[in-house]
Amino acid sequence: MLKTNHNPDVLVCLANLSSEEIFTSPKLANQVLDLLPDDLWSDSSATFLDPASKSGIFPREIAKRLLRGLEKEFPVLEDRINHIFRNQIFAIAITDLTALISRRSLYCSKIANGHYSVCQSFENENGNIRFNRNRHSWQKGRCRYCGASENQYNRPESFESHAYEFIHQENPKEIFNLEFDVVIGNPPYQIGDGGYGAAASPLYDKFVNQAKKLNPRYLSMIIPARWYAGGKGLKSFREDMLGDHRISRLVDYSDSSDVFPGVSISGGVCYFLWERDRSKQQVPLCAVENRTLSSMDCVERPLNQYDTFVRFNGAVSILEKVQAQRLPSLSENISARKPFGLQTDVKPTQKGDITLFANKDVGKFNQSDVPRGHYMISKWKVLISNAHGGGVQGDFPRLITGSPIIAPPPQCVHGNLPSSWDI
Repeated sequence: MLKTNHNPDVLVCLANLSSEEIFTSPKLANQVLDLLPDDLWSDSSATFLDPASKSGIFPREIAKRLLRGLEKEFPVLEDRINHIFRNQIFAIAITDLTALISRRSLYCSKIANGHYSVCQSFENENGNIRFNRNRHSWQKGRCRYCGASENQYNRPESFESHAYEFIHQENPKEIFNLEFDVVIGNPPYQIGDGGYGAAASPLYDKFVNQAKKLNPRYLSMIIPARWYAGGKGLKSFREDMLGDHRISRLVDYSDSSDVFPGVSISGGVCYFLWERDRSKQQVPLCAVENRTLSSMDCVERPLNQYDTFVRFNGAVSILEKVQAQRLPSLSENISARKPFGLQTDVKPTQKGDITLFANKDVGKFNQSDVPRGHYMISKWKVLISNAHGGGVQGDFPRLITGSPIIAPPPQCVHGNLPSSWDI
């Protein structure tokens, strides 16, 4: 058998490692870069910023494209490298370690002006990939920039603070004092706020909003797709994104493992292209791509066509047919959270004149102890848990709600059902 030497791309290996931070594979990075216009790669004045560099994959792949595109303008390779690395590519690392990794990926040396660096024009060790250890700005127990919990993150400098420089600034333009044509990257997604799991505070929206302050020609980021339907602290972000005519393309993966193998992100992930100079049409359209490993469906449609973003292109025509019937909406028959005013720690009792559905518990309760909503006690109800992210399984969406319960009267519920019941 003929044996061949195989030198794997270290950033491919790194992207497949289980880690607290989600690293971007070279394949995914290039899919995002493909959204940008081709003429950027032959423009020696174009500037690029990755505001949340982990492995340095975006700076490295950008450099590859510029090295090809600027060959005629800079025929000597050394001159071309020095110009691109010194004047065009910039990054802000999220930790001291990822700064070293990013410099190694781009400059072939963790020391930008070291003996082994491919760029000989830097006068300092950092080059254009910087990391500054920031502090959170505490106000009433929270960081006013990112929402981190003071109890959790006000700790010695030997621990990572996750106070990312890019979003802990009033004016991000002061970081490099440059105008950027492209801001691109895969930012951290969330930070613990003293809660657990979904209770963590989102961060990706803050990176997107901060990037818009730089007013680049193009902005593209890989972010969780859960913002489509709102989420904790994401209502205004969702409204801004869906109403922004400058978003020309949205690439959606309902199953996060299609782009991050072995990583489960509830609701999937997406990346988008935001174009500063895109003119506002009367009905601005966005090219929405539904992608899986084996298929791609693209339809141009308004992002804000409905109050909630309709994720799957195929579902739009179904919704239009349903709306054409002008039937009453199910939303008119859905109650608000805690319709009976009961707290989540309320438990059923041994005796009572009505039934109480509570957290994994069903029993009796006194109607006189129900604060409000008495008119609903005598009605039949369908009880459904809060929705949760599911992605897809095969060609079908995964279950996103718990098993419904048909509840005969008289009964009430405290409004916080578990995702599944066994009664």
